[in-house]
Amino acid sequence: MNQAVVRHTIHLVNTGDTFTCRPDVDVLRAMEQLNFKGIPVGCRGGGCGVCKVHVVSGEYQTRKMSRSYVSAEEEAAGTVLACRLYPRGDLELEVVGGMRKCLTRKLPRAAAGAASCLADLGRAPP
Repeated sequence: MNQAVVRHTIHLVNTGDTFTCRPDVDVLRAMEQLNFKGIPVGCRGGGCGVCKVHVVSGEYQTRKMSRSYVSAEEEAAGTVLACRLYPRGDLELEVVGGMRKCLTRKLPRAAAGAASCLADLGRAPP
């Protein structure tokens, strides 16, 4: 039996961009696979806080993330790390923190662009 791959639509309110993400792929990885505009990528494990987003609407699930970067109160209010965010339906996201600056610059996804943006955030590239 051939089942269609489920993909949820993710909309970034800051930039107006839209992309799709499977429920088994974190939102950050989906953005990376699309060569998305200079998005900064840190540890990819919820420990550095580089990829902070706020879920405006939609159903999702998260995995463990550092409380140094996302408090329990923030998480309860919908602020999470994109690397630990898995869509369960279509999502509307607002990019916050340092990643917002990088996305709104409209940089190409070249490694130099991402490294430059990470340097602006005071972080070394992975």
